[in-house]
Amino acid sequence: MRLGITAGMTGAHPTLDMELILEAERLGFSQVWTGESYSTDAVSPAAWILARTTKIKAGTGIMQMPARTPACAAMTVLSLQALSANRFLCGVGPSGPQVVEGWHGVAYGKPVQRTKEYIGIIRQILAREKPLEFHGDQYSIPYEGPDATGLGRPLRSIAHGDPNVPFYTASITPAGLRMAGEVADGNLPIFFSPDAPDVVTGPTLDGRRKVGKTMEGFDTAPFVRVRLGPDVAACRDAIRPELALYIGGMGARSKNFYNAMVSKMGFEAEARAVQDFYLDGKKNEAAAAVPDALIDAISLCGPVERVKDRLDAWKDAAKAGHVGTLIALGANVDALRVLAEAVL
Repeated sequence: MRLGITAGMTGAHPTLDMELILEAERLGFSQVWTGESYSTDAVSPAAWILARTTKIKAGTGIMQMPARTPACAAMTVLSLQALSANRFLCGVGPSGPQVVEGWHGVAYGKPVQRTKEYIGIIRQILAREKPLEFHGDQYSIPYEGPDATGLGRPLRSIAHGDPNVPFYTASITPAGLRMAGEVADGNLPIFFSPDAPDVVTGPTLDGRRKVGKTMEGFDTAPFVRVRLGPDVAACRDAIRPELALYIGGMGARSKNFYNAMVSKMGFEAEARAVQDFYLDGKKNEAAAAVPDALIDAISLCGPVERVKDRLDAWKDAAKAGHVGTLIALGANVDALRVLAEAVL
């Protein structure tokens, strides 16, 4: 099992903790992931990280597809590949309808089909087998709509990139997971339990089989919240508000992908209670309603020995082919060292 970290740039005055990233690289971590919602972007910090490191790979987890045309994303891949000796990992995804329509101001549309076409177009650009032509449900290149000038023509990338760049999604719905298995090289699930891995890897394997592949070489790389401390309850409490936000508030009552995923892990009633509290404006009650068992299932928290013991379940999941990389979310330097000692 490989290890990775996230590079958070959040809050009103975001910063990037390069000392943490450099320590992760020194310890042998293989990946660092940046992200974007409706604040800083994912590409700029990835470029900054790649410029200041020599071994660790940096990926966008994820670039929001509605913010960029597929060709723009391909140009990003070409640029960062060339500048980093191919250490860039391309993570793309649709985001959610609240961000897509409320921030980017475009229709949410068909996220699974859009992701398939988006990755397919980038792969075609990188392969350079012929000038770019693509006519799908979501994208048509060259553009031939009623307002087209008629001057567009197929173009081939001037730069020669590596067509084998790894593509990741951040899928959590069954349809999205099947799509990830079909067209991507890895996936970054925001929730994952080594005790119920088939919630993620079952649909992923279905997608792999559809294109004649197994899970061999596919990197399921879940985000795992890490909090070290002598008081288990205090560590859990540090994690609760974020989980309550996703389970309760990231989406409407009728359409919350995170709530649905937690329900599939065996916490249906608890997920409903968290959502009810959150949507009623009772955020503290929502956080308190996040069950200890869920936190323990998808996170690593508490004293060092407790975390090391729990890592055994993750190692077993990796040996069984369910996990490729554990991405430590919110880990400090001490936590990185504990993970490295126990895993690497």
